[in-house]
Amino acid sequence: MDPDIQEILIDEQQIARRVAELGEQISRDYAGRPLALICILRGAVLFVADLLRAIRVPVTIDFMAISSYGNEAHSSGVVRILKDLDDPIEGKDVLIVEDIIDSGLTLAYLLENLRSRRPNSLEICVLLDKQVPRQVELPVRYTGFTIPDAFVVGYGLDYAEKYRNLPYVGILRPGVYSEARR
Repeated sequence: MDPDIQEILIDEQQIARRVAELGEQISRDYAGRPLALICILRGAVLFVADLLRAIRVPVTIDFMAISSYGNEAHSSGVVRILKDLDDPIEGKDVLIVEDIIDSGLTLAYLLENLRSRRPNSLEICVLLDKQVPRQVELPVRYTGFTIPDAFVVGYGLDYAEKYRNLPYVGILRPGVYSEARR
């Protein structure tokens, strides 16, 4: 384990098992229909790669990168699109794949933006649902894990662009990010 990690919250085997279950559920729900995945960069890239391989219906993938202004630990909900979709989603069944949801502000903005593009359906799949009071309620259809209010990294999630490559989700030792703020 990395010395900056306080504890492993979700190990590799738990992630693999849950991603396979989500893939099966999504495949059942979209049976007979093609599905367009939208991966929210960069945090969801590992999750979407594994999820994509677990889905058994015809699927396409596109990417969006968004920036949410705020401090390093919390979003303000002011969102800027850094990379938009390459392909139109009008008339398609669309599944947003996101790494983590907390306040809900960023995803609420994204949902509103994508709904204006007139997809046939628009749903959310999130790896981690952080148990904090939501500022906006969202219709999350697929959830990998519910986690406590902790600063987590690994399996795509980062702090200062580090730790994304950890094969597990771990709680970052508070001294790591509090020292960086000084």
